[in-house]
Amino acid sequence: MSTEATPGSGLSKPAIRTAVAGFGLSGRVFHAPLIAANPAYSLDAIATSDAGRQEDASASYPAARLVNTPADLLALAGDLDLVVLGTPPATHYPLAKAALEAGLDVVVDKPFAVRSAEGRELADLAARRGRVLTVFQNRRWDGDYLTVKGLLESGALGTVTRFESRFERWSPEVSKAWKAEATADAGGGVLFDLGTHLIDQSLQLFGPATVTHAELRARRQGEKTDDDVFVALQHDSGVVSHLWMNMLCAQQGPRYRLLGSEGGFTKHGVDPQEPYIVAGGGPLDEEYGVEGAEWAGLLGRDGHLDRLSTERGAYPEFYRILADKINDGGTASPLPVPVDPAGPIEVLKLIEQAREMATQRA
Repeated sequence: MSTEATPGSGLSKPAIRTAVAGFGLSGRVFHAPLIAANPAYSLDAIATSDAGRQEDASASYPAARLVNTPADLLALAGDLDLVVLGTPPATHYPLAKAALEAGLDVVVDKPFAVRSAEGRELADLAARRGRVLTVFQNRRWDGDYLTVKGLLESGALGTVTRFESRFERWSPEVSKAWKAEATADAGGGVLFDLGTHLIDQSLQLFGPATVTHAELRARRQGEKTDDDVFVALQHDSGVVSHLWMNMLCAQQGPRYRLLGSEGGFTKHGVDPQEPYIVAGGGPLDEEYGVEGAEWAGLLGRDGHLDRLSTERGAYPEFYRILADKINDGGTASPLPVPVDPAGPIEVLKLIEQAREMATQRA
């Protein structure tokens, strides 16, 4: 078993024995590389039943034990500390519940669950069991989001009144088999996928909100749920958020546009961390998370605009914060988890509001 030094303690702690359930995009591109790059963890097991993915996992992480199913991982619970669920949304609640009951700390990919009541139940169960539970809302560490957050903290925009945020892609075919079959009840659709990030970011920036308008459409052939969505939020702080998510978008709008009493900010492009890993890079590379200067946002007013460079993206922060929490005593520690489940539960409540509103309008 490997060990890692606790900063400032002069002591070494055993590495956090970690298993990743699922080796699709989530497990392969996000979780496994971040875990393997952090010496506080050991990547001990990976679950995937796909032969090609097993081959990729074995080549990339030869020390990890390969099993076919998440249930096989849970059978190893006595030899693990943490399980990361990168499986389809409908499995998040039952697998997280089983992992918590097996005495494991748990990372659940977004969406946290398919229903807010399920998320609340998981949070309550973790508290009763004394286990660490967190949700992988990784886009809180997008470079462009960190740039917007810093801009708001600086007060450069004055009083912000409007926040516009988009995830738009040209993906005319449904790319994954489970997505092609998944209904809203199973966590299918772009609102549960990209929308989970957009709503989470808006709540983090501007606080509690309610849905005032929602449009959900299925444009692509074979789409069972939604792939073209618009949601308007009214925040208690007074800010209005307009959020777009679209998988059939031939011309993409700004990633962000903010308007305030002293100026505005407009930003195009998408955080580079995911494509960098897909292209074969690693989170320890010097270039990781660094966006090209040509994607710098525009700050100010028309006729008086300045370029604002994008902060470096920082997905590794999620697992750094989590390791600090676990190694400091887990739930007994005053240190925060990287993402308190209370936030994603509020996101699920707003998704439920949006679906109900869109159904009433249909």
